[in-house]
Amino acid sequence: MKKKKLQQKLQELLALAERDRIDIREEISRLREKITGDDDPAGRAWAKVLKAREPDRPTALDLIENMADSFLELHGDRAGGDDPALVGGIGLFNGEPVTFLGHQKGRNLKGNILRNYGMAHPEGYRKAHRLARQAEKFGRPVITLIDTPGAYPGIASERRGIAEAIAANLKLFSSLKVPVLTVIFGEGGSGGALGIGVGDRIFMLENAVYSVISPEGCASILLKNSDQAPAAAGLLKLTADDLLGFGIIDGIIPEPDGGAARDHPAAAAVIKEVLLRELAELRLLSPAQLIKNRSRRLAQIGSFSEPNGFLMEAAPGKWWNRLRETIVSRLPAITSPYGEQGEKETGREE
Repeated sequence: MKKKKLQQKLQELLALAERDRIDIREEISRLREKITGDDDPAGRAWAKVLKAREPDRPTALDLIENMADSFLELHGDRAGGDDPALVGGIGLFNGEPVTFLGHQKGRNLKGNILRNYGMAHPEGYRKAHRLARQAEKFGRPVITLIDTPGAYPGIASERRGIAEAIAANLKLFSSLKVPVLTVIFGEGGSGGALGIGVGDRIFMLENAVYSVISPEGCASILLKNSDQAPAAAGLLKLTADDLLGFGIIDGIIPEPDGGAARDHPAAAAVIKEVLLRELAELRLLSPAQLIKNRSRRLAQIGSFSEPNGFLMEAAPGKWWNRLRETIVSRLPAITSPYGEQGEKETGREE
């Protein structure tokens, strides 16, 4: 059987497992590695990064156009401006009104300058905040579509309160009384992604990536050489397979042959099918149960305490053990400034 056929069968198996809530994530990951014959994790991760950045991948508006029966884009944060890098509005989703939010990149140089390469300003996150509150008021589910290198880090953005705008969204989205569904379909970069990325269910396209920093940024800071970005991509564990194994996301959405860039309608159709299924389940829950489950989901990602000045794991989990082993094996030993009793050593004799 040809490799392409095996890949197709593997995606079908993964879809069935997700539908029936069967946890075979590790087995799927091992099978995928055997099929590809690729034993270079860093090379695989970097290939995913390049795939996620393909200029022909669908944008948020492309996906909305193909998923929604109709869509009305809304503008402005009602506080100072609008941001084309983060779009939002009301649409009919299989006949049901929902609120769409998404990062929007351009298709060419002119479009990317207009959309700031998908890097949103404070006005974009405040617009998302306004539309999410509006959705809660009228009982509309929220669907967020993420594709951003990160929030815009310029001085003007900092001056207008980008950190506060993202923090306000984290607080709001964690307590919304309506279902929130999130799909990372390209790059999920740092706080820029988290600004609209707190949801009841989080999915990634198979060639999407999600990380706290870009591989280039990580390579510059930790490896002291931005040319080491491919190696940094492997260390960051940013692929959909990695994040599914860590329990950060709830599922992987397969892409059409050749990737989502080759067939936008087909990619949108698969996303829509997954979202409709998940939305039907979430609709059965009360607002109080939605918030409770969302809070529990966030808390289970990791919990830590700091006895004696050291970071320790308070709630052990398989994902944290794997991440810790990866970091420890690749970083030099760090000498602690603290003594055995947890007090900082001053070098002074008593």
